[in-house]
Amino acid sequence: MTIGISDWFDLILQCVSLSLFAVGGAIVLLPEMHRFLVTDHSYISESQFTSGIALAQAAPGPNAMMMGMLGWGFGMNAAPLGQSGIAYAILGFILVMLCLLIPSCLLTYSVTRWLLKNRERAIVIAFKQGVAPVVVGTMLASSWIIVAHDMTISVYWPTWLLALVAVLFVLFTRLHLLILLAIGAAVGMSGMIAA
Repeated sequence: MTIGISDWFDLILQCVSLSLFAVGGAIVLLPEMHRFLVTDHSYISESQFTSGIALAQAAPGPNAMMMGMLGWGFGMNAAPLGQSGIAYAILGFILVMLCLLIPSCLLTYSVTRWLLKNRERAIVIAFKQGVAPVVVGTMLASSWIIVAHDMTISVYWPTWLLALVAVLFVLFTRLHLLILLAIGAAVGMSGMIAA
C-alpha cells in the first residue's frame, strides 16, 4: 500500500481527536489506533503493531511511547520505494507524539485547574465516579487487542488461566499489585507457562 500526503493528514486528525479521549493514559487509545492503523487502513501490519508496543514497553519512559512507535511504523511504511525509511519513521514518531500530547496536555491542564476549584460540586464528584469504569473498560479492551491476536486460548490456556486468577485476586483480595507482578514475573522466568 502506498501512503500519501492525505494519509499523513488522516493520521494527524486521528491522533489529535484521540488525544482528547486519553483519559487513563495512552494505553486506552490502543484499540482505536489498532482499528485505524491495522484494520481499516492497513497502514501497518499486525506484527508491526504488537512489536511497536512491545518495544515501547521494554524501553524506559512513559506509556505514550507506544503511540510514537506506531507512528514510527507508519513512517517506515510511508517511505517511497528505494529510499531509507528512517527519516519518515522519525517524522511519524514526532508527529504522532506531538498530535497526541499537545491537545491532551492542554485539556488536562485546563480541566485540572477547574476541578481543583470546584472539587466539592456534585458534578465533579459524579464525573470522578463515572470516569473510573470508562478507564477500566478501555484498559481491558487494550489488553485484549494486544494479546488476543497471538495467544489463542486453546494453546495458551495456562497463561489465560494465570491472568484470570490475577484478575480475581485483584477483585476479591487486598493483595498488593506488586506482589502479583512479582509472582507473574517468577512464573514467567521459571518457564512453567509459555508466553
